[in-house]
Amino acid sequence: MSTPGGFSWADALDAFEVRRAQARKLGGERRVARQKDQGRYTIRERIAAISESFSEIGEFAVFEERDALGNRLGTLPSSYVCGLAKVDGRPVALGGEDFTVRAGAPQSYLDRMKGGMGGFVEDLAHEYKIPLLMFVEGIGGDVAAQEDKGHTYLTSSVSWTRSFELLGEVPVLTMVSGAAVGGSAARAVASHFSVMTKDSVLFAGGPPLVRRALGIDIDKHELGGGPVATASGAVDNLARDEDDAIAQLRAVLSYLPQNVWQLPERTSCDDPVDRRASELLEIIPENRRQAYRAAKVIKAVVDRDSFFEIGPRWGKSLVTGLARIDGMPIGVLASNPQHLGGAMDAAAAEKQVRLMNLCTTFHLPVLYFVDVPGFMVGPQAERANVMRWGVRAIQSVVEATVPIVTVQVRKAYGLAVSATSNPDRLGLRLAWPSGEWGDLPIEGGVEAAYRREIEASDDPAAMRAQIEDRMRSLVDPWRTVEAFGVEHMIDPRETREVVASFLDASQGALAVQTRKKP
Repeated sequence: MSTPGGFSWADALDAFEVRRAQARKLGGERRVARQKDQGRYTIRERIAAISESFSEIGEFAVFEERDALGNRLGTLPSSYVCGLAKVDGRPVALGGEDFTVRAGAPQSYLDRMKGGMGGFVEDLAHEYKIPLLMFVEGIGGDVAAQEDKGHTYLTSSVSWTRSFELLGEVPVLTMVSGAAVGGSAARAVASHFSVMTKDSVLFAGGPPLVRRALGIDIDKHELGGGPVATASGAVDNLARDEDDAIAQLRAVLSYLPQNVWQLPERTSCDDPVDRRASELLEIIPENRRQAYRAAKVIKAVVDRDSFFEIGPRWGKSLVTGLARIDGMPIGVLASNPQHLGGAMDAAAAEKQVRLMNLCTTFHLPVLYFVDVPGFMVGPQAERANVMRWGVRAIQSVVEATVPIVTVQVRKAYGLAVSATSNPDRLGLRLAWPSGEWGDLPIEGGVEAAYRREIEASDDPAAMRAQIEDRMRSLVDPWRTVEAFGVEHMIDPRETREVVASFLDASQGALAVQTRKKP
């Protein structure tokens, strides 16, 4: 029964439930069915798949739908769903675009953005100092937005400040499923870790725009499909499907703290810290010219089943990822002799910068397995700007505020070695008896230094071999060890225990760093 003022709880709650039911229908049965027919989850299904609980904010915000002539057709829920969630028991800010409403276009029709570039979900992560997880599936820009506003607008009016501010405060993880175009693609990339399903696409502008601008007809997957975006490094990892992508988000989050004012959680470990990695003697060939799988070296040393590779499809001469040693989360890098002989090219250097920045931001010690013959040389490497990116890789190590334990596995030649440790900070360089190092590899170095003498000799091949033998006697790693030119020589099988002891001792220094964050 209504009160004299016309209010009744029964009517109010009935209206409330009608609106809630409408909001949860997303863009309606037809659009949701199309999403499902394409093999993709809806935004609400993605949220349910990753979280144990979800407290939605802005559920009743709506978008006024109009036809091409501007006639009002009715209302739909807004194109963004966001709120506070629990993921593996941790509070996170969680949001994502709803492609069934206006193809996930920005919410310029609202008084306040819910998510995307800026918006409530990013403010929530900033104010509460909790990780931000975002599902990206949107067209980025929308010509119809000017009708919402009643005028055109400069995209430079859209603030990126909060989005980039968050990168120095909390973990920001993104997943692309479906299409991520323009601003949506940019938001996916502006993260600490990104993953996309193999049937998704990501690009600055889609095929229609490419056709109009360049006169090129191209398929959307050829332009920016998952394999393309992950091979270029625009997105870190490729996933089989949405379940795999969600599992990767959860895995990466497990290595990171809630924010930069906390240390990452050290977990219990049933892998003995003194386990001898005897398999390393089989993994590293006695033939110095023979390649091996860098990932096998990493897995032999870190806690069993703890290595998570990041960026396996790009910058392939360097393997990077996250792992644990004695339960401590760490960042891991390893030269990959199976690609370019392990030489660092521009892509590998950029890949190193990305991981080192992640480790410095979130207090993850670094373990670096070195087998690098130098920076990549040749016309293609120079055109790719290997020197500028190589120096940036060196800078990433110099500016790192976390311990870096370097293992000299085999080769360590040239300027690229400066990108593996910093002599001005108390890191640790460990050498295996298989290690070799110097300004240049002997073969190329002899040719460069003694070319005239070799060419002038009666037997150039014999002369070259004689010089190489003499130089090889000087690169005995024990000479460097005896001169304390490397901190310690160890049996490879002892690597796990030695590294763990130093990383364990570093935890106090890392705790001090959390108190120094702005």
